[in-house]
Amino acid sequence: MVLRIGTFLVSSARIGFPRTGMRIALQFSLLALGACSAPAEEAATESVASELPVGLAHRGERLFETAFPGTNGRSCATCHVREDHTVLNPAHVAATLAANPADPLFNRLDADDPTAAVPTYEHLKKGLVRVVLTLPANMDTIDAAGNVNTPADRKIAVWRGVPTVENTAITAPYQFDGRKGTLQEQAQAAVEAHSEGGTVKRVDLDSIAAFQMNQFTSIRAKLVATQLAFGVPVEEIERPELKLRPLLTPAQKRGLDLYTATCEPCHGGATTNRIVDRNVHDFAIPELKPDGSGNVLFDTSVTPPVPVRANQPHNEFLNIGIANLTAFGQFGFPGIFTTNVPMPQYRFRFYTDATRTVATADLPPAPVFDPVTFQPLRDENGAPIVGPNFLPQFFSTDPGRAAITGDPHDFEAFDMPSLRGIANTAPYFHDNAAETLRDLVNIYSRFIVQFFPMLNRPLVNPPEPGSFVPESFTPQEKDDLIAFLQVL
Repeated sequence: MVLRIGTFLVSSARIGFPRTGMRIALQFSLLALGACSAPAEEAATESVASELPVGLAHRGERLFETAFPGTNGRSCATCHVREDHTVLNPAHVAATLAANPADPLFNRLDADDPTAAVPTYEHLKKGLVRVVLTLPANMDTIDAAGNVNTPADRKIAVWRGVPTVENTAITAPYQFDGRKGTLQEQAQAAVEAHSEGGTVKRVDLDSIAAFQMNQFTSIRAKLVATQLAFGVPVEEIERPELKLRPLLTPAQKRGLDLYTATCEPCHGGATTNRIVDRNVHDFAIPELKPDGSGNVLFDTSVTPPVPVRANQPHNEFLNIGIANLTAFGQFGFPGIFTTNVPMPQYRFRFYTDATRTVATADLPPAPVFDPVTFQPLRDENGAPIVGPNFLPQFFSTDPGRAAITGDPHDFEAFDMPSLRGIANTAPYFHDNAAETLRDLVNIYSRFIVQFFPMLNRPLVNPPEPGSFVPESFTPQEKDDLIAFLQVL
C-alpha cells in the first residue's frame, strides 16, 4: 500500500502546545487565511522558508541549479526548468536548441537515436526524456507472434514527460509510476540516470529535498501541506476551494461543480491526487482470464456480460487508457501531441514468479477484432475478447506501474497526479499526450469520462467542429472546467 502523504520538514513537537489544541488552532487559522486568498492572487510559486530549515532549503536551491562534479553537466534545473514551474516545456526546448545546441540538455541520452552520427532531438522537442527501466524478474518482452525477445540486460526504454517538483510536499510517491518513495531517492536516481553521476552525499540529497518541498503553486497548496505537517489526517483536510467559492466567477463555480462530479473521484481530496471513490477506480482494474491470454474475464451469467473486477483494495494507481491512446496516435489518430514522433512498441509476458516458466498474461493480448468495425469479437459465451483497455491493441508504448511491480493488473497504470497548478505544467499525462489544457479536457470528454458508467456522463453531445468524436461535455462545460482548473 502506498500512502499519499508527503513528509513535511516541520513538527509540532518543536512547539510547546498539545497536538490536539495545536491542530484545532491550526485548522482555524488556515481556514481563515484560505478564505482571504483569492485565486487570482496565486499565480507565483509560494515559499514557506520560515517553516523549513532555511539554510538547508537555500543550499538545496543552489544544488538544484548546479551540476554535480563528475556529471554530464546537467543539473536538476536543466530539465525541471524553474521559469516553467519546473517542467520541461517544448517551447523552452526549442528556444534552447536554437540559442545553444551545446546546452547540456541536448545529451545523447535523450537523442532520438543515441548512436546516430548526427543526433536529433524530436522527442525532446515534445518535452520527453528517455527513461530506462529494468524489467521485474517475472516479466519478459515478446514480439507480435508471442516469441520472447527480452534484451540481455533486461532493460526497456520509454519516453516520459518531466513532472513538476512543485507541491511535492503533498504528492508522494514520486515519478509517474511511483517507483520512488522519497525525494532523496528520486534525486539520487535522477543524478545517475539523467546526469550520469555517482552517489550523492546524504546532506546534499536532504538539501535538494528541502528545497523541493518548499515549492508550492498557491497559498492553498501550502495550507494543505502545513496541515499534513501538523498531523491532520489527509481525509480530514477540507478542500480549500470550497471555502473560496464566493470569490469564484460564475464560470469557475460551474467548473468546480463539474470537477467535483467527474474529476474528484480520482483526483480527490485536498491534495487532488487521492482516489476517494473506489467504485470508479476499481471499475478500471478488471480481472484477467486464467488462461494466460491477457484477455479480460467477464461475468457471463448476466446480459450483457460485465467485466469481473480484480480485488485491488490498496492499489492507488490507475489505467485510464492514455498509453493506449498514444499507441493509436502512432497510426495517425488525431488529438495526440506525440503522433509525429515514434514511440516504443512493446508487448509483455507476465509469469507467476522469477523462474519465468508459468505464464499468467500476455499484454496487450493478441487483438481479435472485426476488420470492418474494429470491434472485438466475442467468445462462445458472448463476452468480448479484449484486453484491459477494452479495445483491440497491437502494442504498448509504456507498461506503467507494471514495470515496477510485475503485476499485470498494473499494466499501463500510472500514479494519480495532483491537479494543483495544472494550468502551468503543460504538456499533460505521463507521455505528454495532451499539448494544452484544452487538449487534456478534450481527451477526458471524448475518451475517458464516458468509460465510467457511475459518472453518468455518456457521449450524448455531438462532435465539435474539426472532430469526429462525440463528447461527454458540452462546449460550455469544457470552458467552465478549464476556467476552474486555471485557478486550482
